[in-house]
Amino acid sequence: MTEQLNATRQQWLAARLDLLEEEKDLTRQSDALAMKRQRLPRVRIDKQYRFDTDGGNVSLKDLFGGRSQLLVYHFMFGPDYTAGCPSCSSIADGFNGFFVHLENHDVAFWAVSRAPLAKLEAFKRRMHWSFPWASSFGSDFNGDFSVWFSAEQQHQGDVDYNYRREPPAPQPLAARTVQERQPRDSEAPITQIAAMTGTDVPTYTRDRPGVSAFELIDGAVYHSYSSYARGLDGLWGMYQWLDRAPKGRNETGIWWRHHDRYGKE
Repeated sequence: MTEQLNATRQQWLAARLDLLEEEKDLTRQSDALAMKRQRLPRVRIDKQYRFDTDGGNVSLKDLFGGRSQLLVYHFMFGPDYTAGCPSCSSIADGFNGFFVHLENHDVAFWAVSRAPLAKLEAFKRRMHWSFPWASSFGSDFNGDFSVWFSAEQQHQGDVDYNYRREPPAPQPLAARTVQERQPRDSEAPITQIAAMTGTDVPTYTRDRPGVSAFELIDGAVYHSYSSYARGLDGLWGMYQWLDRAPKGRNETGIWWRHHDRYGKE
């Protein structure tokens, strides 16, 4: 809550101009960081990754679609999920509007998940999405780009996510069946989110969100950038709006849902 209510317009303007200077500083810092991202060294990708798409089985190079740049959103949707991660889904709700602009500016865009293509396509229809979505099922792609980890890695503490080593995960309790996995407000937030995907916490958290950028140079694919966790905040459109609302994010728990579930739980 603001400390000053019923301010005069002059008081508001003075405070707003002070804030504007800080916003401009942040914009300049963001521009400088963007330039540093673009100057990162490139790593050549020689591994032959394969993906299932609605156009057939393709290579990583094929995902460029004749463009020189490729952006991949690592969407959390494992083979055992019954629905996509609600957080990733909230981010993906904005993809339909912008991917066509990227494609017309020499940048290909794909969401990539481990679930089989049929499962992705069914969820895509449910959510009324049109952006391109590929399945990496059976590929090392997600593991190699640090957005999937095995149960053994979880329990042995061999998970490096967001450029940090995570501690070993506790041995999971016996999971409830998918039919029993419904979000309950009394449960921990991560448990609620896992339930929205029809899984338990260990299964849900083996997949992780992220974004990776690639460049095609002289016919070879190079990796230029990856970001994870809070590094995706700038891509989560609803939060950019909430950060400008009077009460901000105003969160006390997991309030968001798949967009077709609001009012139904």
